[in-house]
Amino acid sequence: MTKKEIAGMIDHTILGAEVTKTAVREKCREAKEYNFASVCANPDQVTLIAEELADSPVKVCTVIGFPLGVNATMTKVAEAEIAAAEGADELDMVIKVGALKEGDYELVKNDIKAVVEAAGDKLVKVIIETCYLTDQEKVKACELAKEAGADFVKTSTGFGSGGATVEDIALMRKTVGKEMGVKASGGIHSLEEAKAMIEAGATRIGASSGVQIIEGNEVNSDY
Repeated sequence: MTKKEIAGMIDHTILGAEVTKTAVREKCREAKEYNFASVCANPDQVTLIAEELADSPVKVCTVIGFPLGVNATMTKVAEAEIAAAEGADELDMVIKVGALKEGDYELVKNDIKAVVEAAGDKLVKVIIETCYLTDQEKVKACELAKEAGADFVKTSTGFGSGGATVEDIALMRKTVGKEMGVKASGGIHSLEEAKAMIEAGATRIGASSGVQIIEGNEVNSDY
């Protein structure tokens, strides 16, 4: 793949407590320059991102129930509705990891489904936080996301104990088939690592250092 093609698969990400409007504007400028897939930022920045990207094909992405996924479902629904109304095109939501590990699959699926329904025609990516799951749990999480009508499954928040691996991407792709997207996020430090994720089945890359990755400069970042 060319660098341009890979750039078109990157969600240029800026998440964290210390994020400023100035930093978000710079991410948007970079995203337009490099033609990234989206800019992904905290929910309170959606309106700003939508304004900054209004003259470009770059999508507006935000997070729901982030980073732990333990919000009440009605809270996630409200977040999704607000984000969609403010201009978000894509919503990355975190599952209830504890419920999954307890085997409460209906709760996990219904939580995802409620966000999907609240999102309307917006694209929903489901973060399963692979670092906390066994392979069997990863498979089940992907199956539940698919049953709930989500568009993507995603490895990580970048705030957990680990990020994306080639092995997890391959497992997730095998589970969801060709119908869904698979997003690799967390700890992708170089163009070579991004290519490896894509070869394993990723159709989107989440990274805070998209520019450095495309320019071929290795970075040291959890996301």
